[in-house]
Amino acid sequence: MNRMLKPTIISISMATVMAGAAISPALGLIAANFPEASPVFIKLILTAPSLLIIPFTFISSWLTSRIPKRTVALIGLFIYVLAGVGAQFTNTIEMLLAFRFVLGAGVGLVMPLGITLISDHFRGREQVKMMGYNSAFSNFGGIITMMLAGYLAAISWRAPFNVYLMGVVIFILVFIFLPKDTPVKQDKSVEKRKMPLTVFGYAAASAGIMLVYYSVATNMALYLEQSNIGGSALAGTVISFTTVGGMITSLTLIQLQDILKSYIMPISIFLMGVAFTGLALSHSVPLILACTCVIGFGQGILFPMINVKALSLVNPLHSDRVIAIVSSSIFIGQFSSPLILDGIAKLAGFPTIRFQYSVIGIALGISVLLIILYKILRKSKVSAIEA
Repeated sequence: MNRMLKPTIISISMATVMAGAAISPALGLIAANFPEASPVFIKLILTAPSLLIIPFTFISSWLTSRIPKRTVALIGLFIYVLAGVGAQFTNTIEMLLAFRFVLGAGVGLVMPLGITLISDHFRGREQVKMMGYNSAFSNFGGIITMMLAGYLAAISWRAPFNVYLMGVVIFILVFIFLPKDTPVKQDKSVEKRKMPLTVFGYAAASAGIMLVYYSVATNMALYLEQSNIGGSALAGTVISFTTVGGMITSLTLIQLQDILKSYIMPISIFLMGVAFTGLALSHSVPLILACTCVIGFGQGILFPMINVKALSLVNPLHSDRVIAIVSSSIFIGQFSSPLILDGIAKLAGFPTIRFQYSVIGIALGISVLLIILYKILRKSKVSAIEA
């Protein structure tokens, strides 16, 4: 196995993580440059890519059964660079949005490949380790690109779009170091088998975890203001602590799995629940930072482990479809997070963010109890069958 295979596969995921939010530091400048544009149009500049990512993850899955994954990755990265960098040369908000939609198509083609290539080339402990590294370096890529985009925004609203030039480096890595694979022809007996329902269960879990995790990014500034603790500057620092927590657990995932074994996922959910309860009750900045770091710890374990568990349920020929289902569910959770949580708060008549965080804490606690109950019932059922 060539030495550059691991960094090449990991770099693919680093490209996808900066799809939408990379140019968020320039959003105010873009709004000022297009004063005639409605606030909805301006917000769409951030969210537009995700609207096409979901269908194109399934198109990517369909393509990889017909042409090599290496070719799909190169096509996706070419679109990614062209649309990402090209957006800065537009002079109308409509054209800018069009480029952002095309960017989403490129990301959608590339996104599932970062995980399925790990599934193709690695097994057992090495696969779990690579899933962890994949998640950690994705977070790292997000931090670097956000910082770089912030510096570039000081030049002009157009400059931050140059962060997508990183795609050129990834394109070269894939072209040189990713082996040329041959699409595996599926025999009809394998093709006819239905996707296990448990895969959709893991997809739903991914959507739920992203729904609660994303509430930190969307609500933290308002949470701090409502609590008279701080403003947007502190909110940025607090949110970054989720990424720090995620990086730490992702890099140590295999060691954590060895220690926690089959309870790694319920323990992670429990810790996230405790952390959200802490946010609902705390008025101390150090404690709030600790809570957001623990939330990051949890997601840093859960997302890679869900991918590993879901992939283990199917024939490797179906790995692309599995990852397309799980990846698209994550974006559904991200999109629906503010809608669902704000809706619950309004229905309950408690519009504060603290109430939302307390609801999340309780929901995660109930989830842990249900998982443990399921494990106990399953264990007693297996014992009864053996007896």
